[in-house]
Amino acid sequence: MKRRDFIGRVALGSGTVVSTSLLGMSSPTRENQKKVEIHESGKKFQADLIIAGAGLGGCAAAFAAMRNGLTVVLTEETDWLGGQLSQQGVPPDEHQWIETHGAPELYREFRENVRAYYRRHYPLTAEAAANERLNPGNGSVSRLCHEPKVAHRVLEEMFAPYESARKILILKDHKVKSAAVNSNRVSELTARDLKSGRDCVLTGSYFVDATELGELLPLTGTEYVTGSEAKADTGELHAGPVLRPDNNQAFTVCFAMDYVKGEDWTIPQPEDYDYWKNFRPQMDPPWAGKMLELNYSNPRNLEPKELGFHPEGIKTGENLNLMLYRRILHQDNFEAGFYQGDATIVNWPQNDYVSGNIIDVSEAEFDKHVQAGKQQSLSLLYWLQTEAPRPDGGKGWPGLRLRNDMMGTADGLAKYPYVRESRRIKSKFTVLEEHVGAEQRAQVSGLSGEKLRSAPFFDSVGIGYYHIDLHPSSGGDNYIDFGSLPFQIPLGALIPQKTENLLPANKNIGTTHITNGCYRLHPVEWSIGEAVGMLVPFVLDREVLPASVRSDRSLLKDFQVFLHNQGVETEWPDKN
Repeated sequence: MKRRDFIGRVALGSGTVVSTSLLGMSSPTRENQKKVEIHESGKKFQADLIIAGAGLGGCAAAFAAMRNGLTVVLTEETDWLGGQLSQQGVPPDEHQWIETHGAPELYREFRENVRAYYRRHYPLTAEAAANERLNPGNGSVSRLCHEPKVAHRVLEEMFAPYESARKILILKDHKVKSAAVNSNRVSELTARDLKSGRDCVLTGSYFVDATELGELLPLTGTEYVTGSEAKADTGELHAGPVLRPDNNQAFTVCFAMDYVKGEDWTIPQPEDYDYWKNFRPQMDPPWAGKMLELNYSNPRNLEPKELGFHPEGIKTGENLNLMLYRRILHQDNFEAGFYQGDATIVNWPQNDYVSGNIIDVSEAEFDKHVQAGKQQSLSLLYWLQTEAPRPDGGKGWPGLRLRNDMMGTADGLAKYPYVRESRRIKSKFTVLEEHVGAEQRAQVSGLSGEKLRSAPFFDSVGIGYYHIDLHPSSGGDNYIDFGSLPFQIPLGALIPQKTENLLPANKNIGTTHITNGCYRLHPVEWSIGEAVGMLVPFVLDREVLPASVRSDRSLLKDFQVFLHNQGVETEWPDKN
């Protein structure tokens, strides 16, 4: 059976996929008997699709491509899969409809696999085990707050049959160092094993940049932008007055901690503690005070706002208790006495790193800022252990314990900084604030109330929702945070203007600094990756370029049907 026949049957809903799961492999055909090819004793690998970066977008692209008969090589700079959800330690930021719609079915299947992992391996209470919408940590930020290591392990389980069938080769601890390009087409990548120092060459028909910082873009000569655009160029209400390419959102070095009452787990005083203890970020409008204090600038109005902290989960007046915000293990969900205390992820305003830019800088400059970010996070932990105000008038919570086991690192900090902003391709179409921002959309559409909708994109390949949320920046901006509307993901934002066989699958799509603020979250990144992973087999089958799918309405309609029949939504329902 030719690939065209296979894709056509899936698109027509004929049941070619054996499993009811969208992860399921296709039925046996000559086409999907293919394996990743290994040449020159492991110095060269060949597959249909080469993906750099095993974050959620990269993983989703791999799953979508493989279930449609393609072979994949997937590289990952760390030894964990899952990107912001695992190696960066951030529980999923999701919209309120995520349990039923608003993301691909495979993303929701992944979420259910996380819950199933806890049911299989953890001593849940009977009530928690029976809860269809189990939230292991009962954190307030997400309906599925869970340990970073569990996200990684679930993704490994999902990849396991493909790996053993050699449909995919996952190269962990590998970083792409160079690329060969001919006439706007990428022909190969060279990746380095970060442990051994050995290089290997990766060849394929298509390449996907799912790295956290859009690292393939400069390597392949793909045109891109960075930082914040000028209002005169984009017309966006919340854009700044001038172009600032080095003005990017803060990154954060996250960590996990729990609380063991009556014990002392105080870490040695960090080397730069005195600096961070007294650090006052310079921002416009001004920050609330020192960074290591229980307050911050309210994102909505930038006025000082008090925060609370009590590691036993006790209410802290009207202020948010930060311990509960990203709590990933709540003792009430588990057998009595199994855990000594609740565990939480520390991804707070207090450890957002605003003191330098890490995009388009040297490796030495990147490492310098990441190390400083680690010192900031360790200083925050030490401050919490020794100086944070307690309700009884005392200072510090020495029972706070750094949980390196949950992060998979020796130092207890995340394997990679939580990156909010990347290089962004110059694309066939760029998403602007007027398309998705509630206030500007109302201005340009003349609609309001229940009739107000985001801009409809004829080439939609997915949907998502999150408010526009920009953290303080390396250029001195305070929060930029305002309402958006449930939006679509336009195919035009996934297609570079010139490079023909490279596609983005992370925060590197055609958005602006402003609209990146709502397209950067977990389910949206997965949606982008899944659309890209389905686009590649589609264009290979039709023998066309990705740009042709957008310009040819007949092809586009076929592709959107292809998406729909594999569980990808391209429109929001009239009423959510």
